[in-house]
Amino acid sequence: MNPIKLLLVDDDPLVRAGLSFMLGGADDIEIVGEAGDGTEVVGLVAERRPDVVLMDIRMPTMDGLAATEALRKRPDAPEVIVLTTFHADEQVLRALRAGAAGFVLKDTAPAEIVAAVRAVAAGEPVLSPSVTQQLITRVTGADPQQGRKERALERLALLGEREREVAVAVGRGASNAEIAAELFLSVATVKAHVSRILTKLDLNNRVQVALLTHDAGLLDGVE
Repeated sequence: MNPIKLLLVDDDPLVRAGLSFMLGGADDIEIVGEAGDGTEVVGLVAERRPDVVLMDIRMPTMDGLAATEALRKRPDAPEVIVLTTFHADEQVLRALRAGAAGFVLKDTAPAEIVAAVRAVAAGEPVLSPSVTQQLITRVTGADPQQGRKERALERLALLGEREREVAVAVGRGASNAEIAAELFLSVATVKAHVSRILTKLDLNNRVQVALLTHDAGLLDGVE
């Protein structure tokens, strides 16, 4: 099995050294490069072809948000995990909307950061929709802005009835197997629905589906 190729991006060389030591010890992770600023990221990604980028949010010239947006526009974009000091941060939320697969705090236990890299490489988000909702609530207020809600509902109107049901289930954090059991579908059919949802809505991952369904007010009451 090929190792997960990981690119580390942080403007603090001591943080990069610590992450390199921590993550480099995992048998299934290969650190293919390091960057000290967002301006270096796109070039390194094109050259080293990482599967996952561990991205600091705050950097002096190009921050992690801009770098994430630039990366996720690429057709062969790697997954991005945002590194941050504060879990309730508007920049984290913006990075998730731009296509980051999740975030981890810088003081997260080493084993959890390794697990996050593995999860994202396997196509799984590294935060639950309930955490996403808490972040949205603390940063933007308890309710989505009306304009954002209307735009989200307009986008979701592109989906068929079954696709919409799957999208809401994804937003609740249900796995493909759980969705299949709930909607009496095969797991393969659920995967096909999720793929079509991402294509129709021009989204990168399940986290963005959760954000969109939240903005539309379809996850009200979900804990």
